[in-house]
Amino acid sequence: MEEIKIFSGSEIEALAVKQQLEERGIEPIVKNGYESARLAGFGNTDAAVELYVTEEEYEKIKDILDKL
Repeated sequence: MEEIKIFSGSEIEALAVKQQLEERGIEPIVKNGYESARLAGFGNTDAAVELYVTEEEYEKIKDILDKL
């Protein structure tokens, strides 16, 4: 099943969006570019945290994404 990116931004904002989704029963996939860069020794500050959901989950939440 394909994943759809629904958010890209700071870690704090991503955690807030993730919490809102979890309260609605959706468990997003988190890709943390900050942490990946840090662990690789690059310390890249341009990396963002991205949230993804499956196509099926996206259909359930697309109407509320604008409110988040």
